[in-house]
Amino acid sequence: MSAREPVFEAPWHVQLFALTVHLNEAGYFAWPDWADRFSATLKRQGVDKDLNGGDDYFSAWLETLEAYLSETGAALPKDVVQMRDAWEQAYLSTPHGEPVALG
Repeated sequence: MSAREPVFEAPWHVQLFALTVHLNEAGYFAWPDWADRFSATLKRQGVDKDLNGGDDYFSAWLETLEAYLSETGAALPKDVVQMRDAWEQAYLSTPHGEPVALG
């Protein structure tokens, strides 16, 4: 018996997927509406290149989620930028191999 291939290429892929499922289950949006928006993002980005299901796919996923939460007022763009900057600073200041955490 061989080991199964991981479903997600990187930890942030599964974290983003889990967050999206959680937000859906918490009532922030209906899954069919999410799927329509994500499909539109994939179609728009896929015109220029083939998406490979890795970082490019999940970058499109994140773009869709951020836009959707912004449109609904659940996460304002300035708050998203501030949080992204805080995580980047935490990542850059964390020693290799240590868990990244916000201060």
